Amino acid sequence: MSLILKIIPVIMLLVSTSAFSALSEDGFFSGRISKINREISVVRIKVDFDNIKYINVKDKLEFWDEKNSTLKCKSYVIGRTSDYILLKLPDMKYCEQNLYFTTGAYFKFFSEDLKNNVSMGREVVGILIKKRMAVQGQMDVRNKEIQGHMDRVGSLNARYQTLREKLEQEWQKELHALDEDRTYSLRSYKDLERRRDEIDQKLEQYKLKDENLTLDRWSLDSNLYFKK
Repeated sequence: MSLILKIIPVIMLLVSTSAFSALSEDGFFSGRISKINREISVVRIKVDFDNIKYINVKDKLEFWDEKNSTLKCKSYVIGRTSDYILLKLPDMKYCEQNLYFTTGAYFKFFSEDLKNNVSMGREVVGILIKKRMAVQGQMDVRNKEIQGHMDRVGSLNARYQTLREKLEQEWQKELHALDEDRTYSLRSYKDLERRRDEIDQKLEQYKLKDENLTLDRWSLDSNLYFKK
């Protein structure tokens, strides 16, 4: 039991140290001096890390040589691009006297402002992720509605296609019936026409006149006409 009580503080110390180290790591980065302007106490640092976008003008930085982390040079940011940061050094002489301060020199950097900016960035990213999840959830609901709509349209089209086919069949059936009626009427008409022609022929054959005598028009004077 006493051994456990002795180990617990050590574990807590290691956990707290690890947590502090992980928390502080956000403020660290490295870079090389690419240009020194001693007249205005400005240096340009070449860096290569994604979180450079979290470094802002007026942020405070300190840097040191990896071989001696006790001697640190203080500075603040006066400009930044995607690959470089421009630093203003309040005490250029101190930096030159205590650090290997020359073009191409490699340094470690730390900025409390960077650490805070990254921390805030993580909070913003967390909020954005939650918002994205909410929007994505709404998109999924709408997508299901769209898919459901497409399924309903397909079902409706299938139902009306069946009705259309049924109506088409009924239409063709009615047209066929009408065609049969026409054929029957045409045949009847032709038969009646034939019978009429036969009757006309017989009428011509048995045609009668009212009188058997004909009027003889032998003279110019109609009074002299007579039947013979």
